Formats: sequence, C-alpha cells, structure tokens
Amino acid sequence: MKKTLLSIMILFQSVYSMAQQQLAFPFQGGKDVMTQFFKDSLTVSPDIIQKKAIGTVFFKFTADQKGAITKMIVYYADDAILAPPIIEALKKSNHQWIIPNHEKTHDFIIPFTFGFSLPATNNLKLQKTLYNNYRNHNPIIATDQVPLNEATLLPVVVVSYDITQ
Repeated sequence: MKKTLLSIMILFQSVYSMAQQQLAFPFQGGKDVMTQFFKDSLTVSPDIIQKKAIGTVFFKFTADQKGAITKMIVYYADDAILAPPIIEALKKSNHQWIIPNHEKTHDFIIPFTFGFSLPATNNLKLQKTLYNNYRNHNPIIATDQVPLNEATLLPVVVVSYDITQ
C-alpha cells in the first residue's frame, strides 16, 4: 500500500512539473524579449526628466485572443506623470501577448519602476528638485481590489534615465 501511494505521489509530482514547464511566458519571445521591448519602446518624457520623477506604477491590462490590449487600468502610480509613457509603450505591445488556456481575454498586472542615474558629485539643486517633486507629486491609487486569482503578475520593468545637471 505504501509503495502504491508513493508511486502515485511521484506520478502526480512529475505531471505537475511537466505542466509547469509547458507554460509559456505571456509575451512572445519570453521575459528577456519583453524587458528589451519595454526598454526600447518606453520613452521617458522631458517633463519626467525635468522634475526628476521617480517611483513605481502598477498597470492592469486585458488582452484578447489575438494578443491585442483591450483595456488598461492604472492601479497605483507614485506620480501621475509616470503613467503616460507606459500607456504609449503598452499600446505598442499590441498582438504580442499570449493568452493562456485559450481564454477569450486575460488580465495581466505589470509593475514599472522609474529611477535615474545619480551624478558623481553631491548636488544641492538635485536634492531640492527631488524634495519638491516628492512634496508635490500626484499619486494615483485605485479604490477597487486587484483580482490576483484571475490575473497574471508579470516581472517588474525597470526604467532608468540619465539626468542633466
């Protein structure tokens, strides 16, 4: 009886492992291609650079069977100024998304983190600009909950930009 139970458990574990290996990353080409796509497609606006805006933005979007984006929602943004470049980049990603299990639509959650390269020297003007941006930023916070059991959480896309002193 123990051998039979052990054999069944091993069989289930191997089937589960095979199923995990068969799941494709939901962007055509995989995670590295998605990261490179957003690195190439996302353009940091001059306004973001001028304000030295930093922070995180969480987007939820829906893709259809053809991989086209049908709906976008900002669930959280440290500053509203960070959302427009992401919207433009997501629009460029139409027909790149892979829908699991032949669903009609599927929701994805993707976080973006914005930051800039620090200059080599300490700069009081930069510190003042960062402080003013932090004091005056305009966050976006969604009031409804994210249905995690019905959405796929994608890896963080890191957006780094250079500032001029």
